[in-house]
Amino acid sequence: MIKHALFPDPTFVSLGDVQLEVFEAGRENRGNPIVLCHGWPEHAYSWRHQMPALAAAGYHVIVPNQRGYGTSSRPLRVEAYDIAHLTGDLAALLDHFGYDAATFVGHDWGANVVWSMALLHPDRVTRIINLALPYQPRTPVPWIDFMEAVFGPDNYFVHFNRQPGVADAVLDENTGRFLRNLFRKNLPAATVEPGMMMINLAMATAHLGDPVMTEADLAVFIASFEATGFTASINWYRNMDRNWHILEDVDPIVRQPSLMIHGTQDMIPPSETLSDFVPNVEVRTLDCGHWIQQEKPEEATRAILGWLAAGQAT
Repeated sequence: MIKHALFPDPTFVSLGDVQLEVFEAGRENRGNPIVLCHGWPEHAYSWRHQMPALAAAGYHVIVPNQRGYGTSSRPLRVEAYDIAHLTGDLAALLDHFGYDAATFVGHDWGANVVWSMALLHPDRVTRIINLALPYQPRTPVPWIDFMEAVFGPDNYFVHFNRQPGVADAVLDENTGRFLRNLFRKNLPAATVEPGMMMINLAMATAHLGDPVMTEADLAVFIASFEATGFTASINWYRNMDRNWHILEDVDPIVRQPSLMIHGTQDMIPPSETLSDFVPNVEVRTLDCGHWIQQEKPEEATRAILGWLAAGQAT
């Protein structure tokens, strides 16, 4: 794997039927765990800016490549990527390190896993920090039906489910171009173009906006997905309806102290009902797009550390 010289080497943790590639910082701070969960299509490396600062602040920082990513296990069955398995991995990871509970931080899909972790394993979560994706209340009908009715068949959530394998093949064939076009900031005003957004990005020859990261950092993501392909990570999306059923009888209220960080330029809007479902939440915004902790690393780290410190002082 190509990586930055200062990024830690992984350990490999066996959790029953899967093995996760796990990166750590601050092992000397055992007893004060914080688990960082990446999004799609990302990698534990997306937390490279926050790991040293959190370790310096006294945390044992645990950053897994979740199932389907990096050199972690990639089960073949689509059902192996439902929310019960994804949160179960995090609970098992705490068991491995001997922790009853931890602070959890998530970005994008990782944020969805962290919100769900608080619902399915509430005793294992002490505090929550989520970036980009607010809590998503359960829809009246299964997720993909709902999204198709609202956004149409070209919505990438819908496309991933209704046309399995189509987008996977295009992204696999154009990995570097797709990721180079996706990880951008300072984008011009969005214009809706026909077709599926992710396929369009994989095929686009013009780069909009500015790169979020250096070519050396981007090379880590490109190398990882060139080695694995995208299907395992896209299978997370293919469990949206299964997750809808799993959460049917689960108390939907997240009671842990929570911090929600939005990017003002993100296409994902803030939630108007967030405090209804997460009553103990504080919301902050940064002037950036979707890739918050990579686009504004210093500001994101300060927001995270400041909120954590304020919680410890009360």
